[in-house]
Amino acid sequence: MSNLEEKFPRSLWIRLIIYIAVGHVFAAFLYLLFALGGKG
Repeated sequence: MSNLEEKFPRSLWIRLIIYIAVGHVFAAFLYLLFALGGKG
């Protein structure tokens, strides 16, 4: 695990986690929008 941590700095991991979280929230928002729009 230490070898992997040397290759990727902590700031890169934090940025990656933020990007993934924002992407999931955005995708959930779009899904909700289409789901509600489809019913209405």
